[in-house]
Amino acid sequence: MTTILGGSRTPSASSAVASRRVADQLKTAILEGEFLPGSRIMQEELATRFGASRLPVREALRILQSDGLVTLRSNQGAWVTRLSMDECIEIYRIRERVEPMLIEDSMQRLTQEDLDLILRLADELDHTRDIGEYFRFDREFHLESYRAAQMGYLHSMVERMWNATQYYRSAYTRLVDHQGSRWILDAEHRLLADAIARNNVEDAKQLIETHIRRTRVTLADHPEIFDIEGQDGTTVRSSSM
Repeated sequence: MTTILGGSRTPSASSAVASRRVADQLKTAILEGEFLPGSRIMQEELATRFGASRLPVREALRILQSDGLVTLRSNQGAWVTRLSMDECIEIYRIRERVEPMLIEDSMQRLTQEDLDLILRLADELDHTRDIGEYFRFDREFHLESYRAAQMGYLHSMVERMWNATQYYRSAYTRLVDHQGSRWILDAEHRLLADAIARNNVEDAKQLIETHIRRTRVTLADHPEIFDIEGQDGTTVRSSSM
């Protein structure tokens, strides 16, 4: 329980707040591609960047490990989680089976406000040309469709798998965008949003399974996506860092 003395937080409570702040900011940086899979995460650099001491940074890394974004190695340090092609394909096979269950559970409880947001996000996906915005809208669209599910363990597992595969999903989207095939994704998003709005559970389950399988098959056909530069243990950053 948080103790307040003289209107201020105790040091332990303050450290927990700092850890959560660092975890949230680092999570955003990883999901937006600032740190590539396999990048070494230097705690000193994070402490300087986020204006925090080493203790909150270490706790933030533990939080992100539980989120599937960071891999901690005993006495070695922290890295952004990297997947082999086989590992990524395995996760996608699991997602094909479990996300239809999650969307079915969620659809029973979605409000009209939820439905309006899902339809609006599908429209944004259909019209945005900026690939960075597309990634954000895509993630929000799918996670919003699962938001009302009460299967807490499954919900956490699915979000963790989304986190671990974020880089590979974005690489897939860039690939199909370059090939001129993004219209297929847009059509699938519109059909899924329509099925959710009509409360047609079977259509929604089939569509999400097909949507995930299409990504899996394409990733399996492009092993070069998993050949990420800088996997020799050195720190890897994008040009925006």
